[in-house]
Amino acid sequence: MKNERFEAGLKKLNEIDGEAGKKVIESLESIAPDLAKYTIEFPFGDIYQRPGLDLKNREIATVAALAALGHCLPQLNVHINGALNVGCKPEEIIEVIIQMAVYAGFPAALNAMFVAKEVFQERNIIKA
Repeated sequence: MKNERFEAGLKKLNEIDGEAGKKVIESLESIAPDLAKYTIEFPFGDIYQRPGLDLKNREIATVAALAALGHCLPQLNVHINGALNVGCKPEEIIEVIIQMAVYAGFPAALNAMFVAKEVFQERNIIKA
């Protein structure tokens, strides 16, 4: 059942993540449609709608958190793309990942940097 939170969340998801976000949601439809709904409503319908941080800063924070966790590489890929989509520069993404080496360790930072490299190559920001 769609509601205001869902509609606002879907709009924000499309704004930030575009096709990548849509693919994540579609991939959940056959196994866990409720999880797809919750993913749209809570983060994008509630949290991303809050005042206080612009989308660029929210995405930088998300990239940092996912990099620090170290085991969320598919989600990190989506959010590095999202960060670029909302105006983050590749250099900012690289710096936040390097910063995570201090707090999350080198393995997490290295894994995140390889995801960033993949995204940058796919988007022709750097050569393969």
